[in-house]
Amino acid sequence: MINVLIVEDDPMVARFNQSYLGEIKGFQLIGISNSIEDAMVKLKECKIDLILLDVYMPGERTGMDLLEQIRKEQRETDVILITAASEADNIQSALRMGVVDYLIKPFEFERFKKALTTYRESNHLLQRQSTVDQSELDLLLLRDVQETLEKVSLPKGLTRSTLASIYEEIVSFEEESFSTDDIADVTSISRVSIRKYLRFLKDIGIVDETLVYGIGRPVYQYTLNRRNISRMESYL
Repeated sequence: MINVLIVEDDPMVARFNQSYLGEIKGFQLIGISNSIEDAMVKLKECKIDLILLDVYMPGERTGMDLLEQIRKEQRETDVILITAASEADNIQSALRMGVVDYLIKPFEFERFKKALTTYRESNHLLQRQSTVDQSELDLLLLRDVQETLEKVSLPKGLTRSTLASIYEEIVSFEEESFSTDDIADVTSISRVSIRKYLRFLKDIGIVDETLVYGIGRPVYQYTLNRRNISRMESYL
């Protein structure tokens, strides 16, 4: 799980961020800080992997001050800024200090979800592999560029929205194998449909398929092939 700290002084916004976070797998909320001082205390007391940080905070210190302090102390903590601060110099300074993403209020849930899921996938890849090849690195660094490329048509009967839902669940299994039933248990998609999508994902090399024999009928088990996940960009 990725440990998250929300640093936000507006209680309503903090609740929205907490609610949004709760809808995305792989994240655990450690706490909510309504001041920079409280955030620093939590950083010292807890292992924080990711901070959702507002720039404008009460008192003399801003979110940018906290970001600068984190970098000075060389903490292994990533930051996504979620703020109304849209000034170009703020954005440029934040990017220079290595923020993972920058969300300008108000924003839609889909943009929040994209920021968090992109971070989760990148974090999993870098944490679980000692080396990364160029195609995998391009997936991390050129994601937005890839999203502008012309999409490849899906086979007849398949839709991008359903494919995206199934793929998101597949990614959540990380290195573990899964079956059609495992996907059906966490989605509202029929097993017949899921089998069609898994067959397609097998054909393009996104998942590996193994027939497992046990008690009763044999069951197909699947695992995500992370070396080929860049291929998904053309279909989503």
